[in-house]
Amino acid sequence: MNGIAVPYWQDTAIVVVWDDWGGFYDHVLPPFLSAPSQGQGDYQLGFRVPLLFVSAYTKPTIDSTNRYDFGSILRFAERNFGIAEGALGFADQRSATDLKAFYDFRRRPKNFQIPTNVPAAAFLLENTLPEPPDTD
Repeated sequence: MNGIAVPYWQDTAIVVVWDDWGGFYDHVLPPFLSAPSQGQGDYQLGFRVPLLFVSAYTKPTIDSTNRYDFGSILRFAERNFGIAEGALGFADQRSATDLKAFYDFRRRPKNFQIPTNVPAAAFLLENTLPEPPDTD
C-alpha cells in the first residue's frame, strides 16, 4: 500500500496517549511545578507517558525538548479549530505547550502508506478470532 488515496487522511490527526503511567517510569523524575501557595495549586505533572502523533503533516524529526501534558492536546485542538486559548477548561489553561512541534501545515502532505510487503488483501480478508490484548 504505497501512497494510495485515502479519504480524510490530509485533514486528520491521530493522537494516541496512555492515560496512566502503569507503575513504571523512566529515568526522568516528574518535575515539581510549585507549592500550592505559589500558583499551581494541587496540579502537578506525573510520570511521563508515551504519545504518538500521526498525520500527513507530521515532521520527520521529533521534538523532545518541550514538556507536554494532556492539556497540550487540548491546546492543539484550540489552535486548529479557532477556539480561544484556555477556553476548554482546566488542563488547557495550565498547559504551557501545544503539539505544534509535531506537525507543519506549510509542508506538502505526505501520502498515506503502510510500509509493508504484505498485500492489502491479507489484512482485508483476515478471519482469525480476536483475542484479549493481555493474556499473560
